[in-house]
Amino acid sequence: MAATLAELARRFGGRLRGVGDVEITGVAPLERAQSHEISYVNDPKHRRLLGACRAGAVVLTEADAAEYGGNALIVEQPQLHFARIAGFLHPSPTPRPGIHASAVVDSAARVSATASIGPHAVVQAGAVIGEGTEIGAGSYVGREAAIGAGTRLTGRVWVGERCVIGKNCLLHPGAVIGGDGFGYAKDGERWVKIPQLGRVIIGDDVEIGANTTIDRGTFNDTQIADGVKLDNLVHIGHNVRIGEHTAMAACVGVSGSVTIGRRCMFAGQVGIVDHIDIADDVVVLGKSMVASSIGQAGAYSSGIPAERAEHWRRQVVRLQQLDELARRVKQLEKEIAKLNEERS
Repeated sequence: MAATLAELARRFGGRLRGVGDVEITGVAPLERAQSHEISYVNDPKHRRLLGACRAGAVVLTEADAAEYGGNALIVEQPQLHFARIAGFLHPSPTPRPGIHASAVVDSAARVSATASIGPHAVVQAGAVIGEGTEIGAGSYVGREAAIGAGTRLTGRVWVGERCVIGKNCLLHPGAVIGGDGFGYAKDGERWVKIPQLGRVIIGDDVEIGANTTIDRGTFNDTQIADGVKLDNLVHIGHNVRIGEHTAMAACVGVSGSVTIGRRCMFAGQVGIVDHIDIADDVVVLGKSMVASSIGQAGAYSSGIPAERAEHWRRQVVRLQQLDELARRVKQLEKEIAKLNEERS
């Protein structure tokens, strides 16, 4: 895809400064961009790269534009603007409609004539595949599952029976939607499996990263609302509900029966215990453990950051001494109280 800078300005907005008929064919970072590519500045620390930048144009703010003499699109949110331009210049390939000869599609499945079923994909009885939907190579769609229009299962994606995925979603390789939740009852030394009878319901415009797993509910459904973005290697337990436009980075783990609000953000390796509620607009920083409900919007964190090994070893020794220290302090408090009583 190619477009002039003037066309990009008309299509996506922003104030054009410089030569409008320069042709832009792709995007690149500031330090590598060439005369036919567009880049952006979203952080003041990247301003130093502008002096040597050879890009055909740069998307930046009014303040940053003052330090750059080349072609520019001047906007308030450069990263957002650039993302839209990049999506336009580098669109996802459109799959050819039809069913590959090696795919296995049950005669009782309903597959749109405009859908694409890739090599070695499996679509079970009663499944519904929407218009323009892509079921990539090696993917599996279970019995009576439904995949909405324009959704892409890129390859090796597994969707369990009766699960529902909305429109215009993107599921990356290895994603598992609707595997059994982790539910067992104790019988002496043995575990008895609790049947997982619910579904996974995913809204529209959801993206699910590689090897991310979303468990089906025990009785009720696990629900992922519109616009949610899940990174790679995220785990969502059974009966979880996640609100609109919440985002989770890699290796976040959400235990069962958690309710998460809208527009929340969870950084990498956050862990969330079961049966708690998290309000709208909550941000949790990396490696934090969320052990109780969060009722107010804001940023939260926990954990100990990495530091030099010798410092950490000394802290571990002190931590191991805390019980003894607490015991001695408690004994001293008793002795002081006794002395005070005798004086009075």
